[in-house]
Amino acid sequence: MHRLKNWQLFAICVLTWGTTWFAITFQIGHTAPEVGVAMRFALAGAVILILCGLQREDLRFTPAQHAVFALQGGFMYGVSYVCVYHAEQHLVSGLVAVGYSASPLVAGLGARALFGVSLGPRFILGGWLGIAGVTLIFWPEFGKTSGDRNTLLGALFTVGSVLLSTVGSLTASRNRARGLPFWPALGFGMLYGAAASALLALMQGQSFVPPAIASWWLALFYLALAGSVLTFACFLTLQERIGPGPTGTIGVMTPLLALVVSMAFEGFHPGALTFAGAALAVGGNVLMLRRT
Repeated sequence: MHRLKNWQLFAICVLTWGTTWFAITFQIGHTAPEVGVAMRFALAGAVILILCGLQREDLRFTPAQHAVFALQGGFMYGVSYVCVYHAEQHLVSGLVAVGYSASPLVAGLGARALFGVSLGPRFILGGWLGIAGVTLIFWPEFGKTSGDRNTLLGALFTVGSVLLSTVGSLTASRNRARGLPFWPALGFGMLYGAAASALLALMQGQSFVPPAIASWWLALFYLALAGSVLTFACFLTLQERIGPGPTGTIGVMTPLLALVVSMAFEGFHPGALTFAGAALAVGGNVLMLRRT
C-alpha cells in the first residue's frame, strides 16, 4: 500500500466502496444487520491476521494496546456499520450516502477539537460544497420520503453511523501516531468490530445461520475482502499521509459512483440536479485535497 500514490489509494477506495452500497442490498433481508456485519469483519480480520502471521509479524500486544484496537474496531468496523445496514432497511442507499457526505467536516472538526489540527478556509468551503453537491443529487428522493417514519429512522441511523465511524477513524489516526503496527491494528480492530456486532446480535437473539443463497455469499466475500481488507488498508494509509479530515472526502465521492451503479443496475435516471450536484461535489473535493 505504501508504494501507491495518494490518488491511487483514493481511487481504490472510491471505486470499491462506491459499489459496496449496492452489494449490501444482497444481504439485507436474509440476515440481521448485526449478523451480516459480524460475519463480514470476522472474515476480513481473520484474513489480515493470517497474512500477518505468514509475514512473521509480531502479534503479541499488551492489554492496553488491545484496548485501543477494540476502541478503533468497535466503532469503525462494528456499531457504525450496523447503523449503515439498518439505515439501508429504511432508506434508499442514496439517502444514506447523503449522510456520509458530512464525514469530511465531522472528521476534520473532531481532529481539530481533540488533536488541535488546523482547518483552513479552503477545507471548510470544500466540505460545504461537497455536502451541497451530494444533497442536490438526491434532493428529489428527499421530497418523495418527507414526513415518512421510515425516513426519520433511516436518518437517525445514518447520523449515528457517521458519528460512530468518526470516533473510530480518529482513534485509528491516534494509534498510528503512537507507532502501533498498521496491519495487526487493522486485523485485530476488525475482529473486535465483529465481536461488538456479534454481541449485539446475541443480545437480540438473532440467528447466525447463513442463507443458502449464492448472491448472499458472493456479497459477503466481496464486502469482506475488497470492501474491507483492501479498502480500509488504502483508507488508513491515505489518512496517515494527509490526515483524517481530507481522507473523509472519500465519503463524498463514493456516492457519485453509486449513482453510476444505480443507473446501470437499478434503472436510475439522472436529471439536471444530478449533474449540478456532481459538479459541486467534485469541486469541493478538489479544494479539500489540493495542497496549500
